[in-house]
This record gives sequence, C-alpha cells and structure tokens, in this order.
Amino acid sequence: MADDPQIPYEEARDELIATVSRLETGGTSLAESLALWERGEELARVCQQWLDGARARLAAVDPTSDDQPADNSAT
Repeated sequence: MADDPQIPYEEARDELIATVSRLETGGTSLAESLALWERGEELARVCQQWLDGARARLAAVDPTSDDQPADNSAT
C-alpha cells in the first residue's frame, strides 16, 4: 500500500462500515468472510492514513498542539 491513499476518506469509511455490517450479519462462506475481513483491514489502514495525515497537517499549522484540549483553568 502506498503512503498516499488512493481512495477518499469518506468512501473508505463508508465501505468499511458496510463491510463490518456484512461480517456481523453472517451468512457468508468462510472464504468470503476472510476476503471481507482482509478488505476491512485494508480500509481501516486507509482511514488511519488519512487521519494521521490530517493530524500531521494540523501539527504543522500549530506545532504547540498535542491533540489534547487546551487547559483553560489558569484564566
């Protein structure tokens, strides 16, 4: 898998949801279930790549951000 996902995040997420739903419903052969599982793993990796890329872009804009909410108790 390349470092740059070729499928948009939303498309990967929606397909992942549908894949998980098919696996949870059952009624598929072992071979089909394994193929669905493998596709789900790939889609999860694509989604994670998009999320990691978004975090990196946000960190580049605000290097002080560490994905934690700001502590406003000192105001």
